[in-house]
Amino acid sequence: MKTITVAGSGVLGSQIAFHAAFHGYNVALYDISDAVLHKARGIFNDLAASYQHDVHASERQTNEAVERVRFTSDLGEALSGAELVIEAIPEVLEIKQDFFRKAGALAAPETVFATNTSTLLPSQFAADTGRPERLLALHFSNRIWLAPVVEVMGHAGTDNAVFEYGLSFVRSLQLMPLPLYKEQPGYITNSLIMPWLASALKLWADDVTDYQTIDRTWMVAGQSSFVPFAVVDLGGVALVQTIMLNMAQAQGDALLEKAANRLKTDYVDKGKLGRASGEGFYSYPNPAFMGEGFLKAV
Repeated sequence: MKTITVAGSGVLGSQIAFHAAFHGYNVALYDISDAVLHKARGIFNDLAASYQHDVHASERQTNEAVERVRFTSDLGEALSGAELVIEAIPEVLEIKQDFFRKAGALAAPETVFATNTSTLLPSQFAADTGRPERLLALHFSNRIWLAPVVEVMGHAGTDNAVFEYGLSFVRSLQLMPLPLYKEQPGYITNSLIMPWLASALKLWADDVTDYQTIDRTWMVAGQSSFVPFAVVDLGGVALVQTIMLNMAQAQGDALLEKAANRLKTDYVDKGKLGRASGEGFYSYPNPAFMGEGFLKAV
């Protein structure tokens, strides 16, 4: 049985750790304090219930998965014996660089490093690892058990054997690897979704119409329940806000920056972080866009 380390016990880090443990890996889940890790234990309880409901896992299977995870705030202990380290910490370049410098000094030379970053590129912190040829990106989707794909992306210096290892690891989790053969900001998924979300957010920020009308429009015209503001809630309002602000600044888009700032003041600063917090644009577990009356004339 192999051992991996997941750094970051937030929503997605906990999901990655639980899913790997569910598929037989021993997992060390690392975060900066025991208080933060205590919150992750609550996330694990919710994940066990979701796996039992959504993929018909038995209580025994989910209990065994939890037993294969050890929680630690000691980075050296977390990295001991790890063949793979998956970083899922905040989307701040300096924080990631600092983590990889520390982890690179402590991990065994043969350990492979992976990042789950949504907005940054592996090459931006490859040198910090001290092993740039052994770094790649493994980009998991939120709610892994229902969105079973992982984008696998190296950088120009990634060893091809490490890239193939990444593909193989994803398959071992019974997920579909989506290989990218060159670095691409936003990978495949976000390269497609983020411009679509940005268009919706700009309509909302510019007071062209309200967000419910935008979602109704897409639901009817696009014949899809995959509607923009529900996607913001699913991905996490804080994460989407960060991505939109970065896009706005890179593109010089004043209206998109206005949208990002409004997300922060109206939602993030008020703790309305989306599905994970129970409230974002919609309230969960019974969001209005899924109700029978959402498409009725108002």
